[in-house]
Amino acid sequence: MTTDVALLSKINTLPPDLKVEVLKYVDFLLYTQQEANETLAIKAKETPKAGFGRMQFIMAEDFDAPLDDFKEYME
Repeated sequence: MTTDVALLSKINTLPPDLKVEVLKYVDFLLYTQQEANETLAIKAKETPKAGFGRMQFIMAEDFDAPLDDFKEYME
């Protein structure tokens, strides 16, 4: 007996109100699977590549120079 046949035979033995619950649960499983697949697809697209931010900002020439505000602490 295949899994599909076994599943259908068990579902057919349920009362109608439980069949509705099974249907809701199957819909929930399909929804969560679809959400998980979409999330993985988005993460795969958003993965940055090396060098993606090249030339996005300019650093000042005196970036490494000591700040005047901290001169008394550096003496």
